[in-house]
Amino acid sequence: MPNYSTKMQKATLETLESDVHGLISKKTAELDGVSVTQVTFGVGARWSNDLKDYAGTDLCELPHVALVIAGTLGVEMTDGETAEFSAGDVMLLPPGHDAWSVGEEACTFVEFSRGNDYYSA
Repeated sequence: MPNYSTKMQKATLETLESDVHGLISKKTAELDGVSVTQVTFGVGARWSNDLKDYAGTDLCELPHVALVIAGTLGVEMTDGETAEFSAGDVMLLPPGHDAWSVGEEACTFVEFSRGNDYYSA
């Protein structure tokens, strides 16, 4: 059985400082072994334009499990598969993708991770 905290924890994303790269910003709350990150792709944002140089990889190599709360995110995988995720959608993105905001509305999603590995127990 996993070793979970026995104490409630709370964080408020709106009070956290943003980490901004071009048109993409994120705020991360760390709770006992779980990171909760609010990511916003501004209008015209694209991972390969705004974060590629910072990440040092051609595509995003992090997995994401997230709930989209506003706008629409377009995603293309290494193999060419594409999809769009809109407000209310839950998405699981494996490593090896590019992503961008769709249309004239910023896309915001909240992702949950444990050490950047959604396969962890």
